[in-house]
Amino acid sequence: MNTSKRGPLLLILFAALMAGTGNGISIVAFPWLVLRRTGSALDASIVAMAGTLPLLVATLIAGAAVDYLGRRRVSMISDLLSALSVAAVPVLALTFGADAVNVAVLAGLAALGAFFDPAGMTARETMLPEAATRAGWTLDHANSVYEAVFNLAYIVGPGIGGLLIATLGGINTMWVTAGTFGLSIAAISVLRLEGAGKPDLEQLPERVWTGIVEGLRFVWRTPVLRTLAFVDLAATGLYMPMESVLFPKYFSDRDEPAQLGWVLMALSVGGLIGALGYAVLSKYMSRRAVMLTAVLTLGVAMTVIAFLPPLPLILVLCGIVGFVYGPIAPIYNYVMQTRAPQHLRGRVVGVMGSLAYAAGPLGLIVAGPLADAAGLHATFLALSLPMLLLGVVAVFLPALRELDR
Repeated sequence: MNTSKRGPLLLILFAALMAGTGNGISIVAFPWLVLRRTGSALDASIVAMAGTLPLLVATLIAGAAVDYLGRRRVSMISDLLSALSVAAVPVLALTFGADAVNVAVLAGLAALGAFFDPAGMTARETMLPEAATRAGWTLDHANSVYEAVFNLAYIVGPGIGGLLIATLGGINTMWVTAGTFGLSIAAISVLRLEGAGKPDLEQLPERVWTGIVEGLRFVWRTPVLRTLAFVDLAATGLYMPMESVLFPKYFSDRDEPAQLGWVLMALSVGGLIGALGYAVLSKYMSRRAVMLTAVLTLGVAMTVIAFLPPLPLILVLCGIVGFVYGPIAPIYNYVMQTRAPQHLRGRVVGVMGSLAYAAGPLGLIVAGPLADAAGLHATFLALSLPMLLLGVVAVFLPALRELDR
């Protein structure tokens, strides 16, 4: 197989790696800047929520933007705006002094970055089927590698973020973040692929809002997509505070930025192995069995982590969580890509993403004040026990059987 056939797929994978690395650095840097300034888990949760709340609307809009404006163009615009939102942190500090980078400013910039990121992710995911066909790969193989690369980005990103914070400081770390988005733009700028350019507007409703509603209606009327969306909504709402607030709070109190990076890296290392192994795993386990194993394991692992065991055990548990959840994104991608018609693909991916993000802000609203008032142990339990319940409920959801039909 010659490189020219694999070229578009490799460019998409590289762009995903660079943009994901930038987001991985941000996951560590934004809460760290807040916690070193105020020490408040509530303030950290406000900034984390600001980086999550826009995702609900932005992902819906992103899906429509991809279908109406074109995948390649939207990917580049999204990364440019994301780069500007993180570069604003050191620019403001240089212009007005470090005091200008307060909680409100960080929350605003986190919100801007969150608003732009989904469009880039959606655009890259919707280009995968054509890129896989060009490369001669199966769609399962392409999704498996894509998600592995995405997890790799979240290994590299938090690790680099923790090291950069320890050496350059939180504010200067944002320059590196902006640079990673720039590399993603450069890769997509030279991409040439069928379906990535200007879309055929004759297949789309004239009004964008009508197009968004069309995507929502398609997901709602497809039982397996609808059920996956709600399972993901619940799991995201329960899991996100652990990564965005509770771990940063725990390690900030102990003044251990590098250890925070290690924990987030352990999650992504497990995810990388799980995603890469999905192509093999799918030969021996049904998609439904993989899904149920992931949700149940996450509930058990979070419950053990709630007792704040020694760091090595936390790292092992995070690795296990990442491993069982690694195949979930390839499964979601496969279902969306095969169930949605080509002209509707961006909006279906957008709808699924926005529903997954809907519960995130609610979890963060609860987690921050609860951590300040009741402590990290109680807050971890308040999130892990409902996760266990979700795993039990999922066993009895008939629509999940359609994953293997």
